Amino acid sequence: MKPKKERVTRLDYCQYLLVSQINYTLTNYAEHTEKFSHDMANRYLSGDEIRPRLVWENVKNEVRPTPHGFLVFDDTVIDKNYSRRIELVRSQYSGNAHGIIKGIGVVTCVYVNPQIDQFWIIDYRIYDPEGDGKTKLEHMLDMLLNCVYQKSLDFWAVLMDTWYATKEVVLQIEKLGKIYYCPLKDNRQVDDSGGSKPYQRVDSLEWTKAELQQGKVIKIKGFPAEHKVKVFRVVLSTQRTDYVVTNEMAQDNVEVVQDVCGFRWKVEQFHRETKQLTGIEGNQCRKARIVRNHIGCAILVWVRLKQVAVETHRTIYRVKHDLLDDYLRQQLKSPAVQMRLA
Repeated sequence: MKPKKERVTRLDYCQYLLVSQINYTLTNYAEHTEKFSHDMANRYLSGDEIRPRLVWENVKNEVRPTPHGFLVFDDTVIDKNYSRRIELVRSQYSGNAHGIIKGIGVVTCVYVNPQIDQFWIIDYRIYDPEGDGKTKLEHMLDMLLNCVYQKSLDFWAVLMDTWYATKEVVLQIEKLGKIYYCPLKDNRQVDDSGGSKPYQRVDSLEWTKAELQQGKVIKIKGFPAEHKVKVFRVVLSTQRTDYVVTNEMAQDNVEVVQDVCGFRWKVEQFHRETKQLTGIEGNQCRKARIVRNHIGCAILVWVRLKQVAVETHRTIYRVKHDLLDDYLRQQLKSPAVQMRLA
């Protein structure tokens, strides 16, 4: 007699995403468990309502805040370039693909404690302008204000990518009394002459030896008349130079600026690990509610993998891949398929 099917829970589905190594579809889930059918898993994802605050509820006791902490904001695109009729999918720029692809935009916020070199995902928003009418910048500002007024997180500076270096974002961060570090696009129009010369591209500025070390004061076009920031020319490689602006006017060391900006890559690490280890791009269901719940579960899986990695002093990749160790030992001891040609 076939075992009676049970009801899939959030914990069940997250466990599947955690242990599966390659295939994250509902069909694969149903094929590898006697308890649940494809329809049961689909029904769970259709009926749950995972919201971003659930992530905070699961990490707030893990976060180790510090007055020297960073809030890091960025967005990523969950690749659906070969999918058809999946809700929430839209054409947008992907930094990974270096071009426009079809996918689901997710704006993320991580908290970094630089003293212990640890970070935590604390918030995210799914980009759905047709559904909520919000831009990615508005999602970023919502999360920033939530960190200050609801989460009451202690942090020193905000780190973000070029997309977020807008007047609205910058002035809001300053209004909160916080510091920011953010690279500008190479073609951003700035003035370092105090108004005596026309605006020019930031990558066409001339630099003295002192300015290369200590930075220079500029005005960004479109900002209030008296609003000045400091810009640093940060050479990352022979192929890449960033022009990083900050409202920390006392900053005078380009090496410190480079070190600070290095913590911005923690959010890129989070994006890479979720895509490679949680199956966040693996679900092909079409309905928006299912998509949202799958993304939420995938992020919760990353949170759990990160917890185990810290507890066991392993990388998050090692935690995931070590799950195959028992299988390998068993197959070497008693192979399911015997090798006969040698």
